[in-house]
Amino acid sequence: MNQEHIINLLDERPLADLSENELRTVRLHIAGCADCRREFDAAQISAALVKERAAEIFEPSPFFHTRVMATLRERQNANQTWAWSRLWRAAGALASSMVVTVAALGVLTFVTPGNPDVSGIQDLASNTYSAEEVILNTETADEQSSDSQVLKSLYGSEEDSK
Repeated sequence: MNQEHIINLLDERPLADLSENELRTVRLHIAGCADCRREFDAAQISAALVKERAAEIFEPSPFFHTRVMATLRERQNANQTWAWSRLWRAAGALASSMVVTVAALGVLTFVTPGNPDVSGIQDLASNTYSAEEVILNTETADEQSSDSQVLKSLYGSEEDSK
C-alpha cells in the first residue's frame, strides 16, 4: 500500500481530464488501497451520471412559453404602477401647491371686483406713439430739440459753472 493516496488527484480534476499516465498510476494504486478504490468508483459513477444527465434533451411543457410571458407582463405592469406611485409621492406636494396657486390667482383675477385707475389709463393714452413715429423715428416739430439745447443739457451752461 502506497503512502501517496490518489484522492487529491481525483478531487483536483474530473476523471475524463486525467492523462493516460495518471490513469495508469491510479489503477496501480487502487489495486492495493481500498479507500482509494471506493473514491475511484465514486468518481466513475458521478462522471457517468453527469454525462447521462447532459445527454438528456429537456422538452418544456406546451404552455411554458405562455406562462413565462404572462408572468413577465404582470411584473412589468406592477413595476409601472410602482413607478407612478413613486413619482406621485415625490412630486405630489409640488403639483398640489401649483394647482392651489393657480386657483387662487384665478379667483383674485376674475371674482374679486376692482376699480380700474382711470387717470393712469388717460396718462398712458396721451403718451402714446404712432407706428410711423416709432419706425421712422420722426418726431413732431414741437418736440424736437435743437443742437444747442442738447449741448446745454449735456454740458451745462457756462453761467451754471460760475
